[in-house]
Amino acid sequence: MENFQIIYPLGFPPKDESGVMFFNNISNNTMFERFTFGFPPYLICTRARPEQPKTKKHPSPNLVIPDNQQLKATENTHTHTHTRTQVTRLVNQRPNTSTTPMFRSLKLKRSLQSIITNTQTSHFNQTLKPQISSQLNLIRHFSSPPPPPTPPPLSAASSTSSELRKYLGYSALLLSCAIATYYSFPFPENAKHKKAQLFRYAPLPDDLHTVVNWSGTHEVQTRVFLQPESLEELEAIVKDANEKKQKIRPVGSGLSPNGIGLARGGMVNLALLDKVLEVDKEKKTVRVQAGIRVQQLVDAVKEYGITLQNFASIREQQIGGIVQVGAHGTGAKLPPIDEQVISMKLVTPGKGTIVISKDKDPELFYLARCGLGAFGVVAEVTLQCVERQELVEHTFVSNLTEIKKKHKKLLNDNKHVKYLYIPYTDTVVVVTCNPISKWWSPAKFKPKYSLDEALQPIRDLYQASIEKYRGQSMASSSTAENETKISDLTFTELRDKLLAIDPLNKDHVKKINEAEAEFWKRSEGYRVGWSDEILGFDCGGQQWVSETCFPAGTLSKPNMKDLKYIEDVMELIDKEEIPAPAPIEQRWTASSKSLMSPASSSSNDDIFSWVGIIMYLPTTDARQRKQITEEFFHYRHLTQARFWDQYSAYEHWAKIEVPKDKDELAALQARLRKRFPVEAFNKARAELDPNRILSNAMLEKMFPSDDNASM
Repeated sequence: MENFQIIYPLGFPPKDESGVMFFNNISNNTMFERFTFGFPPYLICTRARPEQPKTKKHPSPNLVIPDNQQLKATENTHTHTHTRTQVTRLVNQRPNTSTTPMFRSLKLKRSLQSIITNTQTSHFNQTLKPQISSQLNLIRHFSSPPPPPTPPPLSAASSTSSELRKYLGYSALLLSCAIATYYSFPFPENAKHKKAQLFRYAPLPDDLHTVVNWSGTHEVQTRVFLQPESLEELEAIVKDANEKKQKIRPVGSGLSPNGIGLARGGMVNLALLDKVLEVDKEKKTVRVQAGIRVQQLVDAVKEYGITLQNFASIREQQIGGIVQVGAHGTGAKLPPIDEQVISMKLVTPGKGTIVISKDKDPELFYLARCGLGAFGVVAEVTLQCVERQELVEHTFVSNLTEIKKKHKKLLNDNKHVKYLYIPYTDTVVVVTCNPISKWWSPAKFKPKYSLDEALQPIRDLYQASIEKYRGQSMASSSTAENETKISDLTFTELRDKLLAIDPLNKDHVKKINEAEAEFWKRSEGYRVGWSDEILGFDCGGQQWVSETCFPAGTLSKPNMKDLKYIEDVMELIDKEEIPAPAPIEQRWTASSKSLMSPASSSSNDDIFSWVGIIMYLPTTDARQRKQITEEFFHYRHLTQARFWDQYSAYEHWAKIEVPKDKDELAALQARLRKRFPVEAFNKARAELDPNRILSNAMLEKMFPSDDNASM
């Protein structure tokens, strides 16, 4: 078996404190050594022969390999001699046998040593001198390898510092990789702020339904989304779900900003149960299936000369949903919409299909009329309507000082009235609506400005904002086509586009509010139309909104706390520099007999004020929507902490947001128990829905059962 040598460079194997590198478990018959001159190490790999006498002869007779004893003697003799000299002497002791592989390798090493010697400085040699051994063994026998040199000990401080730098480096690398991954991840265009999930590439199952509310603020995915086409089918669904304890939360059009009708476990929707069942023209009543939309109902009963007494801002709600959440219109003499209900048919899990009214089981009727969908699926509703009338809408601009002087008169003299406040301005937009009479002729109501003239200030601001935020090139390159596109936008669409540019910049929002105030000044005047046309209100695009309801005295004696509440909110906005867009909308209603209504009162004279604060979500960018959401909840929290208890204010059921914090949730539960008959509510639920199949997480958190509350 012949010896052979391999010389090759290495990377960075582990090394001891003296700079000598160790290699373990490479081969049982292979030894490694290197030159330690500070350059990339070169190793000699020698495959050894079996045990030989101490004086060994190389297969070539001219090469004698010294044994360990001879190497030790050489090492002791030259203890204080430079390492480079020792290597040279050992190599020079070899006979000149250029024909052997060993000699060629030694010759190559000597050449390398010569190159290294010429490039070393005296300072470098002095530094290495205490770290390298006095004798470097070029060849060692396989059977008796000498122990490695003992390295000088490192100080504890040096070792700790080295470890610290290593782990700091690893941490920085991990953090930079995480940041790069997060900011480079391609979110889909329709991603919503807390809905975008990293690395979610798996396709959704075919039977999975994604249900999103109108505001885009709440979303659930469920495999159970049922739409019955008949009462019998609805009854079968409820019965089957109760037996299986399968969730089927009633959900309407999904217009509630807080998604109160959504449930991951399952939902039932009555959109296909949308028929008018009976109209009594004499009594001005109408019986409808609960899935019918408000606009459908209004259109269907036009020919009978009747309509609903009041309307919410949007016409797309299903009747069952708008009643169950206690929605309202405006008018200090008009109650919330649930007061228009005179009887209901409920399909309940516990007692089957029941009919309740003012005369039949009134206690349950007044509890379930604004029941949040917790007692049964509302299948049919009988509503008290009014004669269909044309209304005159009067819009004018005032300020809070002037409003205080004539507030009582405005509430008493107008069938419908609302105020729109513009933050960072003193503008208050007053909108009143009253039935037309013979003394009023539609021809007399001419606006001072055309719609284009009224929109011009906000269009100008939009052009200026594009120039400021996106550069002169984009603004100057706007073509006639772009100008036409802008001219086609409505007021609320222009506002959304302006807010999308920089929604949380207070100065930018302030300019938008000022342009909106100018728009309303140019929109002063009168408008005539049917009630279902006039009483609607364009709320704008997707948004976060918090609306509170609180007592405001009586119609004959308003306590003026409603205006004081607004003053406090406007002061808060200025002090905290909240980028609050417009409007802050204030409306009024009479009281309701429904026990769970925020306007519930036993007195017919009581009036309630409803105030809504808002932040729009004009962008689809997930991160920007998240920032707006955080700012809105900060805004809402400030109003809650400072004003709600002071004014006995409670949020609209369709706009209440259940907190995640345990202490805040406990405080909310305590407030609800103080205002509403929660015990009676839970008792009725236990009877009508013993398995809670109509409930969802929101209801369970707001109205926990006694067992859950004690846990």
